[in-house]
Amino acid sequence: MNSNDKKPYIYWMLTIFGAIALSTVFFFLIFRYKEFSGAITKLMGILKPLIYGAAIAYLLKPMCNVYERKLAEVLPDKRKNLANALAVTGSMLTAIIIVYFLLMIIIPQVAKSVSTLINIIPSKLDDAAKWLDETLKQDTVITNYITDLYVDVKDNFVNWMSNVLSPNLQNIVEGVGLQIWNSVMFFKNLLIGLVVAVYLLIARRKFSKHSKLVLYGIVKKKWADMIMGELRYADSMFVGFINGKLLDSAIIGVICYVCSLIFKFPNAMLISVIVGVTNIIPFFGPFIGAVPSALVIFIESPVMALWFLIFIVALQQVDGNIIGPKILGNSTGLSSFWVLFSILVFGGMWGFIGMVIGVPLFAVIYDIAKKLVLHGLKRNGCEDMLEGAKEEKT
Repeated sequence: MNSNDKKPYIYWMLTIFGAIALSTVFFFLIFRYKEFSGAITKLMGILKPLIYGAAIAYLLKPMCNVYERKLAEVLPDKRKNLANALAVTGSMLTAIIIVYFLLMIIIPQVAKSVSTLINIIPSKLDDAAKWLDETLKQDTVITNYITDLYVDVKDNFVNWMSNVLSPNLQNIVEGVGLQIWNSVMFFKNLLIGLVVAVYLLIARRKFSKHSKLVLYGIVKKKWADMIMGELRYADSMFVGFINGKLLDSAIIGVICYVCSLIFKFPNAMLISVIVGVTNIIPFFGPFIGAVPSALVIFIESPVMALWFLIFIVALQQVDGNIIGPKILGNSTGLSSFWVLFSILVFGGMWGFIGMVIGVPLFAVIYDIAKKLVLHGLKRNGCEDMLEGAKEEKT
């Protein structure tokens, strides 16, 4: 039996093996979901430093490449390793300096705004109490209602203290301790991640070369070329979208701060930080940031809070129609429905991070699905269906 006669048997064996493997995975996902989810969570916890390091290295890679190109023009060819090391050092120091100065500018202003807010709240509560006292004196019906409501609230509070708080006090203390421990572990993982990021940046070309060798070694050249093309598309999509969104959010934060000073909104720095950070989230970001910011302003002046909401709507229109398109363009190629879909799905899975990376991630998945459909149509001789779809779209 020659090699050509063996090929069908090999394909059948691989197909059967793949079906068994997928069935096993499906079984564990359905019937052993808790164990499977727990194992994945534990594995992700172990790999957190590597994940943080990979994310930092990925974000700093464009800056590192620019520094290396500039250094290569000055240093001789024999000093390529030195140029790479200096580029990595320069990009890490640049990122640390930027973060440091941003924190030094923002934290004192935010602390001042929070302190002012804390000092104002007691006087606002006193004003509310005086208004309530005057209202109660003028209306006996409201007085009786408030009195009954107070008695019910007091009884419910006493019951909650005795039946809920006291038995679970140990759990609450353990929860606070767990949060402190998680914060310590986060900074520990972040520090290790910085070290990992340095190693990944230094060896980024070596990793890329070895990964390409492995890919072309186990996959046919045709499919390897397609995978490499998709990886390049994913890289450009993520880098362009995330860097563009960070720049867009920084501009929106600065505009919000300047306009807050002009319109004399209280706690200008605090609300600008909230609006700028939440603007990173596509679609929902401005509205998510507007709610807490408006509440902060409402404590001092309800009228100013209303004007602030009007300002946010106007700022969102400027961002959505002018600033955002200029920076990002139609980088994802997704319709509004798929943008909304990706934010809801990945936000539900991974929280804030999922809402940020959900759009470019789904854009990559969408591009892969589109290419597979096009390949299937051509293979089945149904190109005319594609032409018909294009005509309907136009």
